[in-house]
Amino acid sequence: MNVLVLNAGSSSLKYQLLDMDTEKELARGICERIGIDGRIDHRLPDGRRFKKNVDMPNHAVAMKIIVDTLTDKETGCITDMSEISAVGHRVVHGGEYFSGSVIVNDDVIAKLEKCRDLAPLHTGPALMGIAGCSEVMKGVPQVLVFDTAFHSTMPDYAYMYPIPYEYYEKYSIRRYGFHGTSHRYVSGEMIKILGRKDGTRIITCHLGNGSSITAVKDGKSIDTTMGFTPLDGLEMGTRCGAIDPAIVCFLMEKEGLSPSQMNDILNKKCGLLGVSQVSSDSRDIETAIASGNSKAILADRIMSYQIKKYIGAYAAAMGGLDAVVFTAGLGENNPALRADVCRDMSFLGIELDEFVNSKTLRQPNTVKISRDDSRVLVYVIPTNEELVIARDTKELIEKNK
Repeated sequence: MNVLVLNAGSSSLKYQLLDMDTEKELARGICERIGIDGRIDHRLPDGRRFKKNVDMPNHAVAMKIIVDTLTDKETGCITDMSEISAVGHRVVHGGEYFSGSVIVNDDVIAKLEKCRDLAPLHTGPALMGIAGCSEVMKGVPQVLVFDTAFHSTMPDYAYMYPIPYEYYEKYSIRRYGFHGTSHRYVSGEMIKILGRKDGTRIITCHLGNGSSITAVKDGKSIDTTMGFTPLDGLEMGTRCGAIDPAIVCFLMEKEGLSPSQMNDILNKKCGLLGVSQVSSDSRDIETAIASGNSKAILADRIMSYQIKKYIGAYAAAMGGLDAVVFTAGLGENNPALRADVCRDMSFLGIELDEFVNSKTLRQPNTVKISRDDSRVLVYVIPTNEELVIARDTKELIEKNK
């Protein structure tokens, strides 16, 4: 079975085709600048790469270009569209409607429409991707896999905010959590390493331009740092993470800001960028740190301190700790950050192998970076969200044949 995995943005459509009999990638790419001028960047596992400017007025046209590229004699990896058995879509927010992956039907689309207010920047593009797929690939089953679904196992005392209960009832305001497919994948890989699910206490650190940490007990998410939106939790590339909410009202009054202007600042002008005044990219921050830039040093220290603090908090919430996993761009490729986080954590049972850690970056393998005498295992596990989506898609389609 070949599964096409799609991740739709407002003007982009990422894709990956996987052979699910072997779980091997057949092709991947992205359509960009949809509705503007359009271009496709297509890659094959043998290293060949094809880039082309092509008019893409909407997501349906982008879908047709993807199918044409996948079936082309020069750029393709399949002979025709019939070799695509199903499509799996990454959807950011499922609200309280979806606690697991689902096959697309009219009822599912109607419920997803109700999630627009919860993630307006993401849900609209996802719906456009689904519609485009339905138009071009008529009759091919589609599955939705939600970032929020993995966190649906959180207890109410973890997901509820201490605000008037009526706002939860009226607007579904609660902690949802995100990066669920990533946390689910790497915690599942860690469970395999531990050799058991029951009794396991794992903290997964998805660290990138957007970052979140999750407490995974017995294979289930019991708490996570992102909340009602992906703005909560850690300092990120341009997001502030958790701050005193009174700061928002204070700044709006002092600076004369509208809600949309304040939202733009919190999401796009804070985090590493806001503190360092250099960049949201950790590589630029590292260069600035090397030159002695005090604001860059501070931005970096804030992040490592917060990660350390959440690890301690989640170990307490789970009554102990078996393993810590680092994943995603920063988690996989920033040894200095991992070392800062794990430093002086012996009291918790974490002993980092400094040498192995320093050499672990830009590689596709799972690597143990804790010492053999460490009571808590520490691993770098490259995430694979597309594979999670493809696996769910395959399972649901086969179950409903």
